[in-house]
Amino acid sequence: MHLNLAFLFVFYWLSIFSCLGYGVLISKLTQKKVYFKNYGYIGLLGILSLIIYSYLSNLFYAHGLLHNLIIILSGFLLFVYFIFSNFFQRDKIRTLLVIFFLLFISFIIYKPHDDFSYYHFQYSYYLTQFPMIIGVGQFNHGFSTPSSVFYLNSLFFLPFAKYSLFHISALLVFGFSNVILLEKLLRYLKKNRPNYLSFFLLLSLAFINIIFYRIAEHGTDRSAQILIFILVFELILFLNNKKNFDNSLTKIFILLSLIISFKAFYILYFLFLFPVLIYGYKKFKFDLFFKIIKNNFFWYLVTTFFILILTNFFNSGCFLFPIKFTCFESLAWSFSLDHVSHMNNWYEQWSKAGAGPNFRVENPQEYILYFNWISNWIDQYFFNKVSDFLFGLITIILIFYLSFCSIFRKKIIAKEKIFSIYICILILFFEWFYNHPSLRYGGYVLIGLMLFIPSSLILEKFSKDNINYKFKIMIMLIFIIFISRNIDRIDNEIEKYSYKPLKNSHYRLNENYFKIDKEIKSLLNKYSLCTKFGKCDENSTIKTGSILGKLYFKNER
Repeated sequence: MHLNLAFLFVFYWLSIFSCLGYGVLISKLTQKKVYFKNYGYIGLLGILSLIIYSYLSNLFYAHGLLHNLIIILSGFLLFVYFIFSNFFQRDKIRTLLVIFFLLFISFIIYKPHDDFSYYHFQYSYYLTQFPMIIGVGQFNHGFSTPSSVFYLNSLFFLPFAKYSLFHISALLVFGFSNVILLEKLLRYLKKNRPNYLSFFLLLSLAFINIIFYRIAEHGTDRSAQILIFILVFELILFLNNKKNFDNSLTKIFILLSLIISFKAFYILYFLFLFPVLIYGYKKFKFDLFFKIIKNNFFWYLVTTFFILILTNFFNSGCFLFPIKFTCFESLAWSFSLDHVSHMNNWYEQWSKAGAGPNFRVENPQEYILYFNWISNWIDQYFFNKVSDFLFGLITIILIFYLSFCSIFRKKIIAKEKIFSIYICILILFFEWFYNHPSLRYGGYVLIGLMLFIPSSLILEKFSKDNINYKFKIMIMLIFIIFISRNIDRIDNEIEKYSYKPLKNSHYRLNENYFKIDKEIKSLLNKYSLCTKFGKCDENSTIKTGSILGKLYFKNER
């Protein structure tokens, strides 16, 4: 597969504009008034709409080249229409274009995520070749834990580009999140008086661009964690703002819909709805229920949750694999409950540093109980993975203190309503640390939030006056660091892998990426032949049907 840099650049912008086109359309169709003055939210709404469409459409047909070309070009034409309709403000669209232009360097990748070849690419490609196949989790354990990232990727399987854009989803979320943070931050700077929210936005901007600078490492985990920073900001704003209740609720529903779709275990983050419900009940009493159900994006959240558990169920026989009580062993395509328990223990063992590429602990069942694992986890994972991460966070915070603080303390009104959100963060942190203490499973954002919220309050108390210019310098510095780190990454990939980004900017690819596609086609071909000649075994593990396109069942466990 060869795709030079110029063509990659064209497809990159086509993807961005298509999401914006759908975002504006859905915003106009679902709301009497267009709330999304922040174009980052328009982009996220476009992404969410494409994700929901992708899940539902794949029940009936594959996302082939012609289908995808129609979908993506339609979104692009909508964007062009709204441009000529003067929907987009010049200064804001200019900000979005500058951000995505700067981020393009991170899209030039040779070495993808470690799980990319194992199941990220294979699942995305499978969606372009087949409609839903019931029991597909039997082929690869990664297929038992589907992500909306793969479904979004599959829509960008386009003529000529083919699968060159299968890492576009992480970049789109990353880019639109940057737009949200930067637009909100610039709005605060116009008031010429920074507060804890402006410091929180700047810290979040620094985090995602300096620590999450490698798009190839985002996988299915970091996109959700980026959005959690924005979700917490919106929750703080929501609980401390008496205006725009419906607007804030809409944003919270959109963010939660995307977060849970990226990885099923982020359903735990529904915990953040408790402060919302408590605050809403105090303000509106029982009218809160009617306000929620009248909000169109509440139904987006419900729909996303439903298609998430439905897809999990069709793939593995579990509503949430590998949570045992959500599984049904008796179904034709299901895993055995023993196997589900084994996989659940394996994921826990791995996240607690009890397994790696070259080692396994003895007595894994006992190892994962209680805190038996903690000493080994500290040796194998805390040093140097978590410790390096903490060092990076503390360095960022110290630079902020040195740049913005004085010795004089201001009188600041306490933000009591932040406390309920912080309690939710602490509960989620304890759940993370006890059950799956790997940074990729939510640790990055939880630790970041635990440090950034108090740091933002301290920075507000001790910040100097007239420091807007320092905010702007810090924003420039953040993006300079982001670009520098990606230039260094590309240089290393050129040297180590003989990468040629100008001539062939495609990520690394080999035959193993198509292993499952070949296996499925081979098995379906064998079944087709045995059916044709009437020689199928009654006890065959291969069966097909036509309720939702081609169905495949394989019972080996």
